[in-house]
Amino acid sequence: MKKRRRRNKVLGGILLMGVALAAAALAQTAVNTPKSKEFRIERSMPKEAVACIECHRKESPGVFADWAHSRHASANITCLDCHQAEAFDPDVSQEHYKQYERNDVPYGNKDYRVPVAAVVTPKDCSRCHPDEAKQYSRSKHANTVEIIWKIDPWLQLGMNSNAEREAGCFHCHGTVLRMKDGTLDPATWPNVGVGRVNLDGSKGSCTSCHTRHRFSVMEARKPEACGQCHLGPDHPQIEIYMESKHGDIYTAFGDQYNWNAAPGTWTPGVDYRAPTCAGCHMSGAGSVLTSHDVTERLSWETQAPLTVRPSEFAAFPAQTNWQVEREKMQVICMQCHGKTWVVDHYAKLDKVIQEYNEVYFKPAKAMLDELYDKGLLDKTKFFDERLEVEYYELWHHEGRRARMGAAMMAPDYAWWHGFYECKKRYNNFMEEARHLLQSNQKAYKATDYPNATGSTERPKEVFGQ
Repeated sequence: MKKRRRRNKVLGGILLMGVALAAAALAQTAVNTPKSKEFRIERSMPKEAVACIECHRKESPGVFADWAHSRHASANITCLDCHQAEAFDPDVSQEHYKQYERNDVPYGNKDYRVPVAAVVTPKDCSRCHPDEAKQYSRSKHANTVEIIWKIDPWLQLGMNSNAEREAGCFHCHGTVLRMKDGTLDPATWPNVGVGRVNLDGSKGSCTSCHTRHRFSVMEARKPEACGQCHLGPDHPQIEIYMESKHGDIYTAFGDQYNWNAAPGTWTPGVDYRAPTCAGCHMSGAGSVLTSHDVTERLSWETQAPLTVRPSEFAAFPAQTNWQVEREKMQVICMQCHGKTWVVDHYAKLDKVIQEYNEVYFKPAKAMLDELYDKGLLDKTKFFDERLEVEYYELWHHEGRRARMGAAMMAPDYAWWHGFYECKKRYNNFMEEARHLLQSNQKAYKATDYPNATGSTERPKEVFGQ
């Protein structure tokens, strides 16, 4: 009997020791066990807003997580503040009303019903960001749909298909949003183009640069935000920037920049060592204020066929004085550079602009006009005769690269990708043009030019009836 009691005591002791060891081990491992991030609604908000958050937390966790990490969430700005609409608004989601008829979710009833629109526009954002929205509304970004329809032969003459435009051109420039069968027309949506024409009459999409639903100022300050659209053979600003000394410093030191400085406080020499696209064209420094109008600070229109002052750009004349805007940009430059460096850089740029205009563009344009006048080229279409393509790419590809490369101090783009290619294109263009003049022979025209099926009707939402 005594042996049995002793054995039971020993077994009991071993069991207690095992429990103690297990508890200690659990406590040790608990330190390293990751805990899922909690989001608790602890501040006052309408019950409809709570319903949005709780439903999207389950239905679209990526959207919810993005918003939960945003400054909007920190400031108690909810889905409702941006997406709530009036019941009579043309873009109210009829499909979303069905969410309030569900019986499988706690918030699927009419107590939480509210009209919402999928599209959040600059007009919506202006309720909290009025200055930014006003500045943006007068920029070339916001008005780019009008600009491209005024100057682009691809659209004017229907030389590409609607599908090609939707997948390419309109992705960056923006669509004209329309409704179809009670929902957004898939030919116009989804789209976050900088010049998107919205159903409430506003133009643009803030999420072009501040991607939803984080709406990060850090993201918009980085050059990759601009590089979504400003790249490629015709406007390679991101490639030009990365070749420049500014881009080199960004690559080397960008991980040390204070990207999250509050708006209006991002300071050169303190928060960053060399500017990004936003640092030069939008952010404030010294006596220059921040602006969401990227037309400001420009003294030349380097994307135009003939380089002109911004106020002389016929498709969308800027309401600015180029000398005032140049002085603003020079103030930005002189946050890091001496005055002589800055002034001499602009002297070189002006010389580049003059030579491009006088030596390359004007003679080519005069030759093109002569060929049209003599009937050796046909104006009915564009791009279906080789000389039209040569002329177009002279200014639209190489000519832009030369001018933009010089403006942003990227020598390889100014020369090898720019003027070197301009010389080849110019010589080929002139050789064939002179042959047509000497032989009085009409140029070959592509009779089976592919997919020239796009609409040539200007959008009435921009140009009226």
